[in-house]
Amino acid sequence: MSRRRHSDDSDAGQPHKRRRTSEPSEIEERLESLICRVGEKSNSSLESNLEGLAGVLEADLPNYKSKILRILCTVARLLPEKLTVYTTLVGLLNARNYNFGGEFVEAMIRQLKECLKVSMYHEAVHLVRFLSDLVNCHVIAAPSMVAMFENFVSVTQEEDVPQVRCDWYIFAFMSSLPWVGKELYEKKDAEMDRLLSQTESYLKRRQKIHVPMLQVWTADKPHPQEEYLDCLWSQIQKLKKDRWQERHILRPYLAFDSILCEALQHNLPPFTPPPHTEGSVYPMPRVIFRMFDYTDDPEGPVMPGSHSVERFVIEENLHCIIKSHWKERKTWVVQATLNCALTLCLPFLQVIFAELFQLPSPPHIEVMYTTLLIELCKLQPGSLPQVLAQATEMLYMRLDTMNTTCVDRFINWFSHHLSNFQFRWSWEDWSDCLTQDLEKPKPKFVREVLEKCMRLSYHQRIIDIVPASFSVLSPANPVCIYKYGDESNRSLPGYTVALCLTIAIKNKASNDEIFSILKDVPNPNQDDDDGEGFTFNPLKIEVFVQTLLHLAAKSFSHSFSALAKFHEVFKTLAESDEGKLHVLRVVYEVWKNHPQMIAVLVDKMIRTQIVDCAAVANWIFSSELAHDFTRFYIWEILHSTIRKMNKHVLKIHKELEETKARLARQHKRRDSDDDDDDDDRSSDREDGPLEEQIERLQEKVESAQSEQKNLFLVIFQRFIMLLTEHLVRCETGGIDVFTPWYKSCIERLQQIFLQHHQIIQQYMVTLENLLFTAELDHHILAVFQQFCALQA
Repeated sequence: MSRRRHSDDSDAGQPHKRRRTSEPSEIEERLESLICRVGEKSNSSLESNLEGLAGVLEADLPNYKSKILRILCTVARLLPEKLTVYTTLVGLLNARNYNFGGEFVEAMIRQLKECLKVSMYHEAVHLVRFLSDLVNCHVIAAPSMVAMFENFVSVTQEEDVPQVRCDWYIFAFMSSLPWVGKELYEKKDAEMDRLLSQTESYLKRRQKIHVPMLQVWTADKPHPQEEYLDCLWSQIQKLKKDRWQERHILRPYLAFDSILCEALQHNLPPFTPPPHTEGSVYPMPRVIFRMFDYTDDPEGPVMPGSHSVERFVIEENLHCIIKSHWKERKTWVVQATLNCALTLCLPFLQVIFAELFQLPSPPHIEVMYTTLLIELCKLQPGSLPQVLAQATEMLYMRLDTMNTTCVDRFINWFSHHLSNFQFRWSWEDWSDCLTQDLEKPKPKFVREVLEKCMRLSYHQRIIDIVPASFSVLSPANPVCIYKYGDESNRSLPGYTVALCLTIAIKNKASNDEIFSILKDVPNPNQDDDDGEGFTFNPLKIEVFVQTLLHLAAKSFSHSFSALAKFHEVFKTLAESDEGKLHVLRVVYEVWKNHPQMIAVLVDKMIRTQIVDCAAVANWIFSSELAHDFTRFYIWEILHSTIRKMNKHVLKIHKELEETKARLARQHKRRDSDDDDDDDDRSSDREDGPLEEQIERLQEKVESAQSEQKNLFLVIFQRFIMLLTEHLVRCETGGIDVFTPWYKSCIERLQQIFLQHHQIIQQYMVTLENLLFTAELDHHILAVFQQFCALQA
């Protein structure tokens, strides 16, 4: 369905002219426009717009019924923020045309089954809520809705199914009750009590091992970080206690009660939840993000309590609006203010930060949330910037217990936000971080923010905007460190060769000439050198890489050109695993004051196959990088490396599937033709190259998957070694285990699991058998068990 804005066809201010007959396509487009725009800002009341639209649609039903059905089913799935507007419209149409109402209900059930079949669970929740609200509009009979919910809750009695399957059906049931609970309880109180009792029983027995891995904060003060089903259950309990009275949902159908109550109702067709299969992928569990309560904005309207159902409805509406309009930030702001009856800054900010910090990953790209907040600041310049500053201060104060992955996102958002407001901030308010150990979360956060700001500006600008007292946290001047450039280092091995290399490269020397110069470099590992002189020689690598990077230090482009021009030299010097590792060490030595340059160069070296992914992983966990191990850019490099490996495997796998599909099409064509034997032999000859190509691609896929598995084994093995050494050292020395370094390291391990969970799940058995065995320290093993529980 098109979400574009349609121009208004009214001839306001123009003399009325005789219209020519509209084409069917024009009428269909007009119908779509009318349906999509109902409920938006208008000079007329919503009720009169709905009544008028219902009349228009009723008149067009004879000719355009299938189109109208399709549009209404689509908006029910894709525009949940206007749910009650569309249920009212369907109710009015059902009151005028009973058969259409029945066809619409059947179409919705078909769409629901299709969504569940293809694992579109978020859309399926919207459809279930829509169906439940049709009970309020006298389209669906309450007993049949209760029967459908009974089938949902019965999923919790199934055997050998993952908990996440049961979770979804319980969530779909409970999250519909704010809309329809009152109506169902009035008609079927005994059945509803039984359903709620079964739900409570399920919630008490379900496992929640996964919760620590998904929490933004490790502490429950000042706000508890509740598991999403537990929080929703508390909200439903309070709603029931309040006799199902809810005060936020817009209910336009109440204005048409006298019309709707006369309409005949439909029973839902029998609905059985589709069975669980190996390919079923259910939504992951969540932890509800809490940042504010009603005490945080004493001057504004009262914010609903965390266990009031209004809090759930407001936040759910805002999440839905983001999902519908995330590519159009101006539209999102307009829709958010229209649909949120309480014009509160706090719910807006809470929902945006909840999505930004959502684990394992935000629903949308991170930069989108920055643009939303900037747009809100423009819309409400008198209030929102101050509330956003207050929110930032709250996040800063709670950094000690904040998940490391979320700290990364906080750094990215805050630095980007500052870059849009001339980097203005009251840094003196955060001077408490200057007296703390630099490894503690607050000084580390400020340091990383300034580092990121420099990427979005330049070094001197950042030095100028930050008070002099913050110099210890200010980024270093991002200059190249060339150890052969100082005459006092003449005694260094390779110094004279470096001078010769510098002259040769400036004179546009060929690769052969470079090899000739490097041949004179002595090998500290003399016994390992062969006659050619090009096996692993750390000094040779050091002289060449140091000199080349120094000469290409002017910009990223210069460095890329240097890598491309001397690619053959790099490949030869870094042929062995030790050579690859040493190239990375030298890159770090040269650019240790410029983390962005390191990240960009490593990325380019992986792309050009100078180094491989396993080498990068080993380098990151090496002792040479221990000083920077908890720095942001290190993990930026590692995750980028893993993503490249994953994309490589997917690319080859896609080529294999496409080639198989081509061969299958070829076979199908041959089977459909009645050709003679000669033609059959010709077809066999055509099959040959494709079959050979499939064989080669299968070998490449197996090789790539083996590399991928090895990369994860290397990463997890190095994590286990580092963490085990730390735990033993603390136990032996009687030191507290929970140091800032340990928190960072264990949460980085969680981050690897969460960010790449879909790939890692393929290798679970291998990881369990080889690395995460029962003998492992419980601190480390707990992370693996939490990860396993996410889809259990």
